[in-house]
Amino acid sequence: MQLKRLEGELASFLESMFSGLGRVERRRAMDWYVKGLLLEGESKSIEPMAGRLVEQPSEKEAMRQRLQQCIGGSSWADDEVMRRLALKLEADLPSIEALVLDDTGFPKKGKHSVGVARQYSGTLGRTDNCQVAVSLHLAGEKVSGCIGMRLYLPAEWMADSKRLSKAGVPEDVKFKTKRDIALGLIERALNWGVKRRLFLADCGYGNDIEFREELTRRGLPYIVGIRGDSVVWPPGFKLPPIPPKPAGMSGPARTRYRFGEAKPVAAQKLAADLPPAAWKSLSWGDGPKGRKRSRFAALRIRIGHGHSIGLAPGDEQWLLCEWPRREEGPTKFHLSTMPADTPLKQLVRLTKLRWRVERYYQELKAEVGLDHFEGRTWRGFHHHATLCAVAHGFLALRRALFPPEPSALDVADGAARASTHSAPSDWHLPALQQGHPLQSSA
Repeated sequence: MQLKRLEGELASFLESMFSGLGRVERRRAMDWYVKGLLLEGESKSIEPMAGRLVEQPSEKEAMRQRLQQCIGGSSWADDEVMRRLALKLEADLPSIEALVLDDTGFPKKGKHSVGVARQYSGTLGRTDNCQVAVSLHLAGEKVSGCIGMRLYLPAEWMADSKRLSKAGVPEDVKFKTKRDIALGLIERALNWGVKRRLFLADCGYGNDIEFREELTRRGLPYIVGIRGDSVVWPPGFKLPPIPPKPAGMSGPARTRYRFGEAKPVAAQKLAADLPPAAWKSLSWGDGPKGRKRSRFAALRIRIGHGHSIGLAPGDEQWLLCEWPRREEGPTKFHLSTMPADTPLKQLVRLTKLRWRVERYYQELKAEVGLDHFEGRTWRGFHHHATLCAVAHGFLALRRALFPPEPSALDVADGAARASTHSAPSDWHLPALQQGHPLQSSA
């Protein structure tokens, strides 16, 4: 689709995002940066974007300096831009069903980029030299959008004041676990006015008992992953009475249970012992490779942590188990506080909404250039991530509200697209149609 057709719409969108954030020169640079992220091109780092944004090669250096100052020098508020974007997506994206928490890794070769360390990244599937950022998203089956992202700083970074200073990390930034960062993003979004709705996260967060309790305290029903070795009380478990104090014993009433020989069972063993009839084959998703299918079973259980010291079982909730046909045993497990009458098919569909965020990251990195940033500072990383979220938000709204026709990706006269500097009237934006291989220019 050509930017010329969307010029007015994009200008109005960016005005709503950046109005009042400093001088007109700063806001204009923010506009240029978002347009640079939207333009087709294999690299979305500052220098190649500058080349695509100007008509004459002689103008490239001046544009590069404007973009660099916008990202690395200007002190505009990421939180305010994210707030505006969150409320825009909340109001206008159709069929939003869940808040989704995730984190993503950015592989790095050096040691100077802010937050880089040898650490585990689910995106990479291994421990490697990388940055990791925690993010919060609005998601439905067809659309998603980022409403918060914060870089995780490992303890080794927080212990090195010179390194922090060199990377421009503000003095008020303290060490936070990924869980603490996640809860901060959630609290911020709710304070902005984002609606309380179903919350989804993988086992990196879901296996944390305190994290689940914080979700419930905030009024968020959840479906979260847990490890297979998590212990649960099986369906039908009867809570024994608390034994009374012996006659004549003083002090407060007893609060600990005595379970005797009864012990909770690992979720994986409980699932593996289910009869074949308990497993149902269900499909979900609607991606470029078609719908996916696997086998699922759901049980009403109670969490069994702390049983050895007499702690009461948790409230009854769902344990959703997945056992793909080609696997020797169940492979994935989720806890959910969805109502007891929720059908299995609905549980599966909602659980798998997390695939939308996986798709989001593919789009954000491949088409908008989230992982193309070459700067090293705290401010630069978060400014870039925020403007990437704005750029993708515009495309998500376009796709959801005005689905492009297939021909929108074609050049009007059938000629090959220019791979060097293009005049504004010839700019092309990626349509991000599901399953459509996007063409790129250098």
